[in-house]
Amino acid sequence: MKYLDEYRDPQLAASLIDALHKRSYARGNIRLMEICGTHTVSIFRAGLRQVLPPAIRLISGPGCPVCVTANEDIDRAIWFSGQSNTIVTTFGDLVRVPGSSSSLHVERSKGADVRIVYATFDALHIARDNPGKQVVFLGIGFETTAPTVAAAVKMAEKEGIRNFSVFSAHKLLPPAMRALLDSGELSLDGFICPGHVSTVIGARSYQEVVTNYHIPCVVTGFEPLDILQGISRLVEQWENGEAQVENQYRRGVTWEGNVAAQKLLNEIFLPVDATWRGLGVIPQSGLGFSDGYRAYDAAERFSMPTIRVKEHPGCRCGEVLRGIMTPPECGLFRKACNPQNPMGPCMVSGEGTCGAYYRYHDRA
Repeated sequence: MKYLDEYRDPQLAASLIDALHKRSYARGNIRLMEICGTHTVSIFRAGLRQVLPPAIRLISGPGCPVCVTANEDIDRAIWFSGQSNTIVTTFGDLVRVPGSSSSLHVERSKGADVRIVYATFDALHIARDNPGKQVVFLGIGFETTAPTVAAAVKMAEKEGIRNFSVFSAHKLLPPAMRALLDSGELSLDGFICPGHVSTVIGARSYQEVVTNYHIPCVVTGFEPLDILQGISRLVEQWENGEAQVENQYRRGVTWEGNVAAQKLLNEIFLPVDATWRGLGVIPQSGLGFSDGYRAYDAAERFSMPTIRVKEHPGCRCGEVLRGIMTPPECGLFRKACNPQNPMGPCMVSGEGTCGAYYRYHDRA
């Protein structure tokens, strides 16, 4: 299959791995962070950690959209499910994420109308079919999914669908990268940048990180050879003392990105401060509604009250997302916390670091 088989060629993979082992690493260990949940899972599934030179340290960052959703936003989602005459729609992973005292899965078992959808327009269809009920879509995700939410809002406005609204807990990735570097908690030598997000925002979006922090960024695809090529480019930049934005994933990503999607996002949303799990409030890292579309803001439509948030005392998802802890270092991992009984979103999500460690750690 084009763009698949050639990126899984074992001989090419062996040659890239051999070349990485032959480098001198005179500057010591190199610490690279992937900030995409799909990359995290791909790295584990392909067994890349065990075949790389010991000098290359791969660190999983805040790349899972469900995982970075703050507990307070999970609690707000649960609050929506308790409102009368209301249907809550969401992507599947979010249903099982525990909040302060419950989850959407638990509330649904008690009778709340919580429905899993596979696309934002599915939620819009539900609103059309249920004109007597309010339909709330939980807008969770990075710049990858946000344009589809914006398109659904615009369609609702065009068709005059007034019983549809969105709770926007969207996140913007570049501000989180800057927050990680500003925290001083860990030293990074490069970013493996996400292919999905970059198709929308473009490779140019990482230029500020490169310029201000002198840290290389390589946009990378998701197949084993994609990732190995991306790591190779980061190592070469690091050894030469360079810092540039490179685009390994040219078959999917351009320098400018998807300009039409960016225009749509800028029409419906505007950047706002947002709370991230483990990272706290990051300025201008979320998406709120622009003035012309506030009527579709579920938080305003429902006059949401202040909700008291309680964090699980033993869950270390925050440290895992910041890259300062690996899941096996958490006292709950593989014990009280497992895919059947998750204590936090990093174990729930298919892109979560804890879930990846649980499935693949024994052979990674």
